Amino acid sequence: MHLRAPSFSRGVTAFIWALVFGLYIWLGGLAVGVHGGTAFIFGAIVGFLVFLLVMAFGADAPTGQPRRADRR
Repeated sequence: MHLRAPSFSRGVTAFIWALVFGLYIWLGGLAVGVHGGTAFIFGAIVGFLVFLLVMAFGADAPTGQPRRADRR
């Protein structure tokens, strides 16, 4: 039996990346002394931008099978 990883949609992957980086910026801002509201706003903006970038550029184009003439 050959097992493979489950397939996730691009939106789920983009949301996970955005959530992780948004939290990273927010908690990092709090750690270095930025006020809570300011750190949250920066984290939310970065999270939104990461979401858009991953949605736009995050997936590779599907590779098709080579044509019959190319397989020889």
